[in-house]
Amino acid sequence: MNSQLIYSLFIVIASSSYGILSTIIKVAMGHGFTSAEAVTSQYIVGFILAFILFLVTQRTLPRLTKAGVLTITFAGIFTSTTGIVYGKSLDYLPASLAVVMLFQFTWMGMLIDCIRRKRLPSRPEVFSLLFLFAGTILSAGIIDVDLSNIAWQGWLFGLTSALSFAIFIQINSRPVEGISTITRTFFMSFVALIMISIFLAPEIIWNGTLFKTNLWMFGLALGVFGIILPILLFSIAGPKVGGGLSSILSAMELPVAILAAGIVLHETLTILQFFGIVLVLIGMTLPTVLAQRKNLI
Repeated sequence: MNSQLIYSLFIVIASSSYGILSTIIKVAMGHGFTSAEAVTSQYIVGFILAFILFLVTQRTLPRLTKAGVLTITFAGIFTSTTGIVYGKSLDYLPASLAVVMLFQFTWMGMLIDCIRRKRLPSRPEVFSLLFLFAGTILSAGIIDVDLSNIAWQGWLFGLTSALSFAIFIQINSRPVEGISTITRTFFMSFVALIMISIFLAPEIIWNGTLFKTNLWMFGLALGVFGIILPILLFSIAGPKVGGGLSSILSAMELPVAILAAGIVLHETLTILQFFGIVLVLIGMTLPTVLAQRKNLI
């Protein structure tokens, strides 16, 4: 297996870990916690885990350039804003539909990458997005379903989370010289924690909700799968894969989220939804497969 495939696999694993977050948050809400408390626990515990990794593995602080500081700061800001608005969307949307809205980051990320690089999408990218779009419509389970009862806030928060995540992927795809992946994860999680503490529910620390109830268990799961694992893998693989392909490979988040919602939350999954997931997987792998074939010719 060549290095490009390994880096692509890292992106797939990172996006898959994001895919189960909506289900974990919904389960936490079922135990009496709010989405704000669940998301806040994610970033608090995630920061604690990142801090422990930093202390164990790193001995010195890095010397960063101004560009490096800005990259890490904005990556931390947009990973937190994604968590904030995505958590709010779950107040209005079922988990499967919320992740479909978040999934719009695929075409948004491709558009941002094309504008930033002043290029047009390649033919494999266009075909991939067509498969992803068709798969999204089917996977959402919204065909012949009345969506009129869903509040407009759900659609707004869902699309905002998609835009925020698309920007995060683009920023995190930029390399930062002179810093290890663990140190980068630590600083990003610190910036994200500051943002979360301003806009969500930092009081869970001093009122005892986080550690005197079982919220810490949800925070641990959310911290591992929403902070440590994806940020580490995105930081390693993003600069190697690039923002455009990272957006496409991150499509794995959708089938994982829908399957998790079906298995854990017992949300209904139809044959059309499974077919949509297959189309998403085809669209996700198409650019990599075509690139490999091109290299072999």
